Amino acid sequence: MAYHHPLAYLLGLEGIALLRAFAGEYGREFTEARFAEVRALLDAADRFGPGATVQSVSIQEGYRNWADSYDQPGNQLIELEQSIVWDILDGLPVGTAADVGCGTGRHAARLASLGHRVIGVDTSADMLVKARAKVPAGEFYQADLHRLPLPDRHVDVLVCALALAHVPDLATAMKEFVRVLRPGGHLVISDPRGLIGDIDMPLLKAGPNGDPGFVPNRSRLASDYLSAALPLGLRLRRCEEPRRPAPFVGADGRPPHATGPVPDHVPGGPPNIWALHPWCVDAVNAAYRDTPAAIVCHFELGDG
Repeated sequence: MAYHHPLAYLLGLEGIALLRAFAGEYGREFTEARFAEVRALLDAADRFGPGATVQSVSIQEGYRNWADSYDQPGNQLIELEQSIVWDILDGLPVGTAADVGCGTGRHAARLASLGHRVIGVDTSADMLVKARAKVPAGEFYQADLHRLPLPDRHVDVLVCALALAHVPDLATAMKEFVRVLRPGGHLVISDPRGLIGDIDMPLLKAGPNGDPGFVPNRSRLASDYLSAALPLGLRLRRCEEPRRPAPFVGADGRPPHATGPVPDHVPGGPPNIWALHPWCVDAVNAAYRDTPAAIVCHFELGDG
């Protein structure tokens, strides 16, 4: 359960912006403007509504309502992550490839186009419908990534994209990946990064009864992935953390990559952060400036 109040997000952004100013990245005028904006936000508190308490929903429930729109253009995170993952995949030998947490099959389709025999695994039946349509010749399973329906040493390439953030135990998942990888095989993982440290934004999605809920997300340090991978015989070949573009939003609060207008804030419901950004554009851009949107790691499994 989580309590989401619009002011908690907006004042949090103001706080990060003020810390940047305190560290010397901005001057007195910027700092005083943040003070004035904080006062204005507090004075306008009634306009934001009481916030909302939302329940956690399962991955299956959350992604059931996302399957139809997941592939629509304008998702900045996917655009930043995908170009790096595909650059890695394009340079790997062709063989048997597993896309674990395959979602709608965007990486599975890339692997198939490169000539791989493709296996896809996901917990969401709705996302798998999309993946099967993209890769008709692929072999798809509805299963948990902790218990892959694959034999030992079965695949040459394993991709797990933007899925480990939902996993509470990273080490166990990595062990399962290594179990199905052949010696000399390649593991490519990606995950979203939070705005600050290990604080990430939950994915707000409708639950089974239509009420708003959230899919828990975890933002981890780069060292967390290394600590889980290196003891298993995986060698790091490449690691990138693509940064969010600057400015993060334009003067109207709309992201440059957005394909539609800024959504309206609905008082009383869970806050849509994109509807709140117009209230403090300068703080938004300062808070998000130079922050990584994702982490992408390429590992190779040793021959031993």
